[in-house]
Amino acid sequence: MPIARPGQPGYEAATAVFALGAVPRPAAAAVVRTVEEVREAVGFARREGLPVRVHTTGHWAAAARPVRGGLLLRTEMTGPVEIDPERRVARVPAGTRWGAVVKAAAEHGLSVAHGSSPTVGVVGYLLGGGLSFYGRRTGLAANSVRAVELVTADGELRRAEGALRGTAGASRGTVSASRGTSADTAGIGAGTGADADAELLWALRGGGGGFGVVTAVEVALFPVAKVVTGAACWPAVHAPGLLRAWREWTLTAPREATTSVRILNLPDLPEVPPMLSAGPVLCVDGAVLAGTDDDVAAARAMAEDLLGPLRDLAPPVLDTWQTTAPAGLLDTHMDPSDPVEVIGDHLLLGELGDAGIDALLEVVGAGSGSPLIAAGLRQLGGAYGEPDPSGGALNHLTARYGYSGGGVPGLSGTKEEILARIPVVRDALTPWDTGRTAPTFVERFDQPQGHLDAETVAAVDAVRDRVDPGGLFRDDVMRGATRR
Repeated sequence: MPIARPGQPGYEAATAVFALGAVPRPAAAAVVRTVEEVREAVGFARREGLPVRVHTTGHWAAAARPVRGGLLLRTEMTGPVEIDPERRVARVPAGTRWGAVVKAAAEHGLSVAHGSSPTVGVVGYLLGGGLSFYGRRTGLAANSVRAVELVTADGELRRAEGALRGTAGASRGTVSASRGTSADTAGIGAGTGADADAELLWALRGGGGGFGVVTAVEVALFPVAKVVTGAACWPAVHAPGLLRAWREWTLTAPREATTSVRILNLPDLPEVPPMLSAGPVLCVDGAVLAGTDDDVAAARAMAEDLLGPLRDLAPPVLDTWQTTAPAGLLDTHMDPSDPVEVIGDHLLLGELGDAGIDALLEVVGAGSGSPLIAAGLRQLGGAYGEPDPSGGALNHLTARYGYSGGGVPGLSGTKEEILARIPVVRDALTPWDTGRTAPTFVERFDQPQGHLDAETVAAVDAVRDRVDPGGLFRDDVMRGATRR
């Protein structure tokens, strides 16, 4: 495992990120593929006095603390995704992307609360909360994490498992450490026992990072027979009526359905369908879960309850909604597959009403002059809004909708135009802003963040102090997730 300095072989590969607007330039960097390589890297950092940062794909790079000096580790752990169909659990090596997990689980008729893009790394998404298109049924994806294997600042491989019940300080676990390299291929369920650190698992799930280098996670699976999923798009001139109808539907929507609505200003590129680049469009996408074959007809009816009235209001220019295998959900949101620079913002919102819809459309809708390539709302509620007594530090979101919007310099406007529009949208939505954020939707480090209350922040910091008393991973903590 060569540790590279700027200009040396391996440095660019280790520091590459998906978010091109936040390419890090640490003092040193390495790609780590085994537990022993992680231990060696952590030991090097201790000896050199370098704080440690960790990433995989760098989708979240712009929201992380800027890298100033330090050692940056890219986790690309070797080994396959392991599925235990009896326990409905997957063991996933750090560095794995969601596409691989969905494919492996589908072979057993199972799926997972995965992200909308097949190229997003599993670990960062899960431990940052994770908003899935199954989420109104399953809750935050972080709650599905059953165990985490990580190398802490002392160089030990530890396994945290066993959810705390009740409040953050309800119990105190002891750290379970494994010596040797056998844990590289330990397999599902390895290392279980009474000494498993439930408190550390609680803090890892949504606590904001800074505990060590995660090498693998175990995540719960659930049965999925089919998914009714797709995207329907209309010229944005129809957005006022369509958005109102969508919002009205969300008030009583079944938990099996999780959707989003976006205003898209897509550029004229070969990969963009011409009906979507001819002008701003409003798109409604998402999924309805059918757990068994007997549930498919009901899932189709649920989707029709949403889409039928929308199609009656105006004919869509594109409509891909269909009944498909679970893997089809990975294509629904049309996320970019290549690295891109996005400048954006995120808020968690309460109930909008017609006034909130009007306020949003005034600043991002047709005729607004918005340079944002995408801006819209993610449907929350359902299991998202219910505290999970077995969940982590972040186990639910008290909000009705999640707003996210962003532009791509050179494609949807200049950098200056995009940066100028962001506060305009934020100001327009202020009456409905809850003051909270979902970590994996945060676009920029300097934007307001708030996903944990003060009591939870203090409890999470106490766990950090226990497992990393010297602060080796202090720069790997999300802004707003620590009292320091």
